[in-house]
Amino acid sequence: MTMLCEACSQDVGSVACPQCKEDVLQLGPYCYLCGAELAAVEVRDAEPVEENDDDFSKRVLCSDGSCIGVIDERGVCKVCGKPYVPDPE
Repeated sequence: MTMLCEACSQDVGSVACPQCKEDVLQLGPYCYLCGAELAAVEVRDAEPVEENDDDFSKRVLCSDGSCIGVIDERGVCKVCGKPYVPDPE
């Protein structure tokens, strides 16, 4: 599993916690499920971010009125992760 960091927009990889053995996002130095230290664990699944958003006319903005993200190829916002909901017209 991966997600984008809210602060820097980089991919956050997942790790297997050495204590609870759950697959968790590495959002900090400790497991958010059990509190074990993750610092010595190697990150898995982190993918490089491809920035092919040069054509602004093809961007679809997030349908959440308070988010500044754009919709990716899977139909979810790159910033908040919410699925795109088109305006009923």
